[in-house]
Amino acid sequence: MAFMDRALLDEIPSKLLWVDLEMTGLDIKSDVILEVGAEITDLNFKTLASYEACIRRTDEELGRMNDWAMEHHSSSGLIERIKTHGRPEQEVQHELIGFINAQFNGKPAILSGNSIHNDRIFIKKYWPGVESLLHYRMLDVSSFKIIMQAKYRVMYEKKEVHRAFDDIQASIAELQFYLDRFATDANK
Repeated sequence: MAFMDRALLDEIPSKLLWVDLEMTGLDIKSDVILEVGAEITDLNFKTLASYEACIRRTDEELGRMNDWAMEHHSSSGLIERIKTHGRPEQEVQHELIGFINAQFNGKPAILSGNSIHNDRIFIKKYWPGVESLLHYRMLDVSSFKIIMQAKYRVMYEKKEVHRAFDDIQASIAELQFYLDRFATDANK
C-alpha cells in the first residue's frame, strides 16, 4: 500500500467498496483475472455506484483454467461473455481506479466481500494502482460466517452463481442476514 496520511486511515468510513473477481483459478503464480464487479454502498448497504467488466483473454490463458473454473465459468456464461465483450486489462484497471477515486475522493476504500483476501492478492499482483487506493482494513463476510456457523449454528443459504456482480449481491445479502440476526438476538 502506498503511503497514506494517518488521519485518513483512522477516519471512520461512510462507504464500502464491495469487490468480487472471477479468475481462471486461485493460483496467483499462474492464474489471471477474468471479471471484476465493484459496488459502492453506504453502511446501510444502499447501492451508490457500481462497475463491472470482463477482461479479454487469449485462448491459451483460458485453456489453462482449472477444471472447476472451466465448468463454472462455462455454465455461468462468463467464458462466452469474455470472448464477445472482453476488454483490455489495462483499460479495465484504469476505469476501476477512476471509479474508486470518484467515489472515495482520495480516502482509502475499505475492501469488502466474501473471502476477499484472495481477491486482494490478485489485485495486489495484477492491479497495483487499485491496491494503492485500498485501506489496510477489509470487511470479510466469511469472518461473520465462521462465527455464525461455529458458535450459533446459523447457516445462510446462498446461490452459487460465480459471476462477479451476482456474488457481490449475495455477499451483501449474507452480511445483512447476519447483522439482522444479531439485532434480533439483542432485542430478546
